[in-house]
Amino acid sequence: MSFFDEISHAWLLDHIPMDRRILAQWLKAGFMEKQRLFPTTAGTPQGGIASPALANLTLDGLEPAIRAAIKPRHDKVNFIRYADDFVVTAASKEILEQKVKPVIVEFLRERGLRLSEEKTLITHIAQGFNFLGQRVRKYGNKLLIQPTRQSVRNVLEKARQVIRNGRGLAAAVLIRKLNPLLRGWANYHRHVVSKRAFARVEHYLRAMLWRWARRNHPNKSRGWIQRRYHSADQRGAFSVWICDRQRKRRVLSVYSVARTVIERHVKVRGDANPYQPENVEYFEKRRCFVWRTYPVGKTRAFAAGKDKLATQDATAKKSDCRISSAETDLRKA
Repeated sequence: MSFFDEISHAWLLDHIPMDRRILAQWLKAGFMEKQRLFPTTAGTPQGGIASPALANLTLDGLEPAIRAAIKPRHDKVNFIRYADDFVVTAASKEILEQKVKPVIVEFLRERGLRLSEEKTLITHIAQGFNFLGQRVRKYGNKLLIQPTRQSVRNVLEKARQVIRNGRGLAAAVLIRKLNPLLRGWANYHRHVVSKRAFARVEHYLRAMLWRWARRNHPNKSRGWIQRRYHSADQRGAFSVWICDRQRKRRVLSVYSVARTVIERHVKVRGDANPYQPENVEYFEKRRCFVWRTYPVGKTRAFAAGKDKLATQDATAKKSDCRISSAETDLRKA
């Protein structure tokens, strides 16, 4: 059973700060399958926005519980959580087994949950571990975070299925089906050591698209295929000429995973809240620094000085985002 299926209803009703009657009705509503109503005695219904919110509220407090059981400076314990997946690091294996794990087991037991022994792994950082599709491992004194091999295989398999199901489709339609998949996967991994993985995905994708073109045009030469599908883009990517809504010709290319810019993530300040007025400027600076440009329509630039404006031409090829001071402030934060 999954994490969402085991959360105790009694604990939720006693601790979640909302109307108890509405929460109870929602939790006990049951579910329909094959025209039959099944009752729900535990867990939260999946698929809605309330379920992950309740799951996060259920696990809130796990980090303070762990820190209360250890010596922060001596044990060097750190906690990272995303939804129901979390990682705990410590100075030694004994600290994790004798101090941290019992606290986690007890914390989950109070909420009707249990620690999955199949998914729980205690390992040395030199051997590494997988977390959220990325491999975290230390080589000597250098820590590297890379996309896992399984993550690379998954995106290639999804691309292969799209291309296989796209036999007979127009190249423009196929490109529009591939680009969201490739761009989303690359953007997820662009903050870590991904250059080799990106190059590998690009290499296999190029081969798959070449086979697609040969199958669609079995009687055409290699030169003809090269001119048809690899001449529109200046870099030689798989591309075609199309007409946009203004009837202007433009190039539509497959998203280049290998050309994705690797950009290290700047951690969000722990006490920063985007809904607090005093933090609005901080998050605007973050947006400028992370994306390297102001969104179209924005005219304020922090580096221009207080009460001054710096304009940006929406049609210009080069952005006018002057971020030197913003980057300095974030590095100090």
